Amino acid sequence: MPPQIEVLEVDITTLEVDAIANAANTRLLHGGGVAGAIARAGGPNVQRESHERAPIELGDAVETTAGSMPCRWVIHAATMELGGPTSADIIRRATASTLRRAEQLGARSLALVAFGTGVGGFPLDEAARIEMEEVRKHLNERSGIERIVFAVRGGAAREAFERALAR
Repeated sequence: MPPQIEVLEVDITTLEVDAIANAANTRLLHGGGVAGAIARAGGPNVQRESHERAPIELGDAVETTAGSMPCRWVIHAATMELGGPTSADIIRRATASTLRRAEQLGARSLALVAFGTGVGGFPLDEAARIEMEEVRKHLNERSGIERIVFAVRGGAAREAFERALAR
């Protein structure tokens, strides 16, 4: 059975998947946006473990446990410097790093977010296209991941990722 890719307008912190992605900064400080929501939902261990793993390079990804969330791991992908912009190249590298880290962990299911589109200010349609390309490329290379969920917030994000999935 081929891997399943879906787009859901949902709070990523509630998903019952093996791993969820976090659009992080290189210092792994989880103050606002998706990162802040993940840190709040997971509890203090998520930020404590992040402090232990930081800093990381732009485009790299590291995991922590998920604390109180239903997933097992949070994969923190550095999509920007603290408060800074992002780019297509960084989003591409962060997506690929997240997928590789999920494989290394043995994750069968992974939820991704719209990397770089919040504080990073990156266009939704372009982020969706880049992430979908990286997911398809990864899944075509004999992946153990069986399910990928793009967990997005808002109609514009859902529509952008649905368009990218339909291509």
